[in-house]
Amino acid sequence: MRYVQLRAFHHVALAGSFSQAARALHLTQPAISDQVRWLEEEYDVALFVRKRRQIELTPAGSRLLAATHRLFDAEGEALEVLQEERSLRAGMLRIAADSVDHVLDVLTVFQARFPGIQIKIVGGNSNSIVEDLLAYDVDVGVLGELADERPFEVFSLNVSPVVLFAAKSHPLATRTSIPLEALSAWPLIMREHGSRTRQMLEKLAGAQGVTLRYAIEAEGREAVRRIVAAGMGLGVVSEAEFDNDPRLVKIALEHQPLSMHEKLICLKDRRSSKSIQAFFATARALSQG
Repeated sequence: MRYVQLRAFHHVALAGSFSQAARALHLTQPAISDQVRWLEEEYDVALFVRKRRQIELTPAGSRLLAATHRLFDAEGEALEVLQEERSLRAGMLRIAADSVDHVLDVLTVFQARFPGIQIKIVGGNSNSIVEDLLAYDVDVGVLGELADERPFEVFSLNVSPVVLFAAKSHPLATRTSIPLEALSAWPLIMREHGSRTRQMLEKLAGAQGVTLRYAIEAEGREAVRRIVAAGMGLGVVSEAEFDNDPRLVKIALEHQPLSMHEKLICLKDRRSSKSIQAFFATARALSQG
């Protein structure tokens, strides 16, 4: 019994047509017909009832089709195992993150398990990360908030309070917390418009009728950090992203709990990628301890 003959029979049975099976296998119709005929003659069995404009499976043909389904399903599974092993030994995983702090432990474990996968990390805010994913410029996103989750596979990483931070030389540096309305008296160093922490603070201030004073707008968390450390104003950040910088202190907002829900996301139509699956699986395993 030859594999090519069974493959020809399988495709003819699925398509219900010798010509369609020939196109699917990139063969001529006579070649497909010969392969099926040889199978029938070798085992002295009729597999199809040939009518003028169509063909139908005989009872023996139906039983054989059930068997070839199992055969080619098993073949596909075997190839998938081999391809998975190959894909996880090499390649690149592109990550866009508002802060790598949220996935440092995931990156550490992932790189140890899959050292052959090169990891590329680019920064961004929530808006730009979503745009990069939708444009297929990156594979995985790490961001604080997501307005529309429908196109994405989403895994929650952590929840972190939003806090203010100031230089140790700042007049408010000795305070552990301040009310929201006090912000109107102090210049703020803010990230670009796509920043989710900025959006959250602006929304809260607007609801409370508090005017915010923007002294400087800077792109990126590190730029804001450096300007705040120079004593030029207050910054706002997720507490999880507040590094232990000796130049800075954090200050809570009184009675105004703002929280950032950090997420790991990818496009739903990319979730079959083995490297993306492995990265998500690593994050889930770590979250479960």
